[in-house]
Amino acid sequence: MDAFYSSRCICVALVVLTLIRSGFAQQDDILIGEFASLTGSTAVFGQSAHDGIQLAIEEANARGGVLHKQIKLITEDDQSKSEDAVSVVNKLISHDHVVALLGEVASSRTFAGGAVAQISKIPMISPASTNAGVLEIGDFVFRACFNDAFQGTAMAAFAAKSLHAKKAVVLTDVRQDYCMTLANSFSAAFSEDGCEIVSQQAYSSGDRDFSQIIKSIEHSHPDVIYIPGYYDDVSLFVRQVRDHGLMTPILGGDGWDSPELTRGLEKAFNNTYFSNHFAPDDPNERVQTFVTNYKKRFGQEPTSIAALGYDAAGILIDAISRAKGTDSISVRNSISSTKDFSGVTGTITIDQNRNSKKPLTILRIVDGKNVFAQNISAAARPVGKYKLPER
Repeated sequence: MDAFYSSRCICVALVVLTLIRSGFAQQDDILIGEFASLTGSTAVFGQSAHDGIQLAIEEANARGGVLHKQIKLITEDDQSKSEDAVSVVNKLISHDHVVALLGEVASSRTFAGGAVAQISKIPMISPASTNAGVLEIGDFVFRACFNDAFQGTAMAAFAAKSLHAKKAVVLTDVRQDYCMTLANSFSAAFSEDGCEIVSQQAYSSGDRDFSQIIKSIEHSHPDVIYIPGYYDDVSLFVRQVRDHGLMTPILGGDGWDSPELTRGLEKAFNNTYFSNHFAPDDPNERVQTFVTNYKKRFGQEPTSIAALGYDAAGILIDAISRAKGTDSISVRNSISSTKDFSGVTGTITIDQNRNSKKPLTILRIVDGKNVFAQNISAAARPVGKYKLPER
């Protein structure tokens, strides 16, 4: 009888050990959910953000994890669809029981998934949703990027302080809230700096002929042209402006950030600048370490979206560590109190509205390549230190 029970105990012990080795011990992992557009129309953005997030978590785990536990990332593909963002966030929260969420890049899908996170009281950080309304979802939703209004304000400061511009023409895509926000914030800040908007021009996404707008620009004699549109429309506009012989500096926003922007127009885009979140050639040591590690891990140079994904994950990991636990309220409060976090997209402080208060990067395009020009602080009226290149 004793032999029977001894054998049975040994068998039970072996079963338990097998279960532990096969994954039960992983219940001690800290589960973080990610929803991203890994397929579909914006898959390039989703994949970049995912790579940045993955690298940040791998590095944290290599350092011993957080709270003496490893971090496990559970990623769901929303296929670039808002309705799928709702379903996968529901799955991550209800089935996987994640303690926090990272995502999305696109504001429309952040609105969709963020509503679920807010109702469930699960803290969420979007890497790159710049729409001002995103944070109105509720107090559990944050972002690692700056918002659209800051881009316009910062570019106005760059134009006035660094390019010494006094007069500007502003072009607005009236079909895009993104473009209208940047244009309005640029115009307000540029005027407050004692400069003048000499002409405001409107166009619509997909317009093919800018000749009338260009004639108006010629008569206005601006020092700079601001067109915070998306890369496809901007490419066409720049081609036509240069064909008319106008070499006026042209400025834009992060909607320019695409390898398609300058394709076949490398020389035409000389003397243009745009605001962005990150520059791989920024000499900052923190940036260069990230670029080196990213290249080693993924075999290519990181995009600004990858850098934002990396910082979003870093902010969350830091917040969990400071919260000393994974209770959703504690983590939310810890994210809210983030101050001077050292990110690769700048030193980040979460403000009272849950925005990331951080620097902005100005890139200059030289023969089709994006070159770091300067960083602009989160101050309302930064003074630039950029030295104009020889012409």
